[in-house]
Amino acid sequence: MPQVPPSADSGCVVGVDLGGTKLLAGAVGPDLAVHHRALRQALGLDQAALLDTCAAAVEEARDVARGEVVAVGFGIPCTIDRRTGVAVYSTHLPIVDVPFAALMSERLGLPVAVDNDATCAVLAEARYGAGRGCSNVLMLTLGTGIGGGLFLDGRLFRGASGAAGEMGHMVIDADGPPCQGACPNRGCLEALASGSALVREAALRVGREPDTPLGRAMEEGVALTGPLVTEFAHDGDPVARGALTVVGRNLGVGLANLVNIFEPEVIVIGGGVIAAGEMLLEPAREEMHQRALTPGRDTVRVEAAAFGAEAGMIGAAVLAREDVAPMDGGRL
Repeated sequence: MPQVPPSADSGCVVGVDLGGTKLLAGAVGPDLAVHHRALRQALGLDQAALLDTCAAAVEEARDVARGEVVAVGFGIPCTIDRRTGVAVYSTHLPIVDVPFAALMSERLGLPVAVDNDATCAVLAEARYGAGRGCSNVLMLTLGTGIGGGLFLDGRLFRGASGAAGEMGHMVIDADGPPCQGACPNRGCLEALASGSALVREAALRVGREPDTPLGRAMEEGVALTGPLVTEFAHDGDPVARGALTVVGRNLGVGLANLVNIFEPEVIVIGGGVIAAGEMLLEPAREEMHQRALTPGRDTVRVEAAAFGAEAGMIGAAVLAREDVAPMDGGRL
């Protein structure tokens, strides 16, 4: 279970996790209790509509928060210039060189902190979740794409300009499928181990083995999604389980690279795909152990996010509180 901080400060912050398909905002107290959640769709929106959606979700959470809202934190799937609060580039969303922090602060009338969504997620997990007590924590968030967060030597690591941590775009198969969005590569981890990759693998398998519960559901017109594949896998569907095994092994190839490069204490796996639990993590660990070097392969833990799919939202709230209203008297 997550270890929450003492509720020493008054007031709430709103944490916003903006992903490739949806947005989750939450009014979060000093003890990390979530008082209200606002969910919005983000897929297919242009930039103006996306900014409107962000603002509306924050206002909803703000209206029902217990106590005064003192700041807002945004985690967005984008490279961020932390010096200016500018969202520089996103593979999945119509965001290029947007002064995101300034725009949102002006619209909301509140201080705003912004960072990459997976960086926010690793902050939550390293401080209070699966990586609590560890100095070196990596995180991968598996959803529409794959985000990455780095917590090294007890601090967030963002790189020279704030663009570090794009671990989903490491190439694990040079001849693999094209990556998503605006990524120019083939065979990225994201192309082979994300929720989108799970859907593609399941569709291929259903084509070869249509006479399973998942195949029959698709024949009846049910839309094939990552959560649907996971649901059928939990119910024992062999095609769904096989797809998760393939995606898990692909994930394990990426994990082996991360172990060899960083030798962390723990790699935390979050995002919506982690709902598959050990059906995903077990083959990932096996593949990692076969490929990684010692001693890392024998010491690193691979764990599901303690905050589950809400790690990014909780982390954005922690970021806002530490950047704007520090809990421990210091900034990140």
